[in-house]
Amino acid sequence: MEAIWLYQFRLIVIGDSTVGKSCLIRRFTEGRFAQVSDPTVGVDFFSRLVEIEPGKRIKLQIWDTAGQERFRSITRAYYRNSVGGLLLFDITNRRSFQNVHDWLEEARSHVQPHSIVFLLVGHKCDLEPQRQVSRQEAEKLAGAYGMRYVETSARDAINVEHAFTELTRDIFALVRSGDITIQEGWEGVKSGFVPNVVHSSEEVTKSDRRCLC
Repeated sequence: MEAIWLYQFRLIVIGDSTVGKSCLIRRFTEGRFAQVSDPTVGVDFFSRLVEIEPGKRIKLQIWDTAGQERFRSITRAYYRNSVGGLLLFDITNRRSFQNVHDWLEEARSHVQPHSIVFLLVGHKCDLEPQRQVSRQEAEKLAGAYGMRYVETSARDAINVEHAFTELTRDIFALVRSGDITIQEGWEGVKSGFVPNVVHSSEEVTKSDRRCLC
């Protein structure tokens, strides 16, 4: 019987306050958009299964972090046990884009001895008339840091599935190639869950006929 999920990946979602981290996660995990969202206090937890190939499912544990400075000490504790991350900025807020470098540096300083596969996300792309960061500029920054770039909208459900699925596929490819391995004491990647196999009566009968000599 095939596994319910092959691997569990722990992801962290970071970025300035009000860039829409919680809205993006809720759209992905719950399929809804909240017009009013209370600020995250510390860290919230979500999960969902993703099928990256037919019959191949990955369980995602997603940690939604607070962007406010006063909660950063709590957020930093979750970097080390994450294998992947979505780094969000708001395309209508240039300051949030300028802070991408600081978020990356903070993550890399606290993730050692491991590393995080990041996806750069330009959020709120439904607000095109208010755009302050061009796609070309964001793609250039992502390329400089070796990241993919995608633009999303939680409100209009644009590229939300794509963002999480592509990041999951990238991590899965690294696990399959051996560049990322399961390690004791590290929560970033865990092996899959396979339920107990229940054989049919015919299979049980066949197994009873095996030679026991």
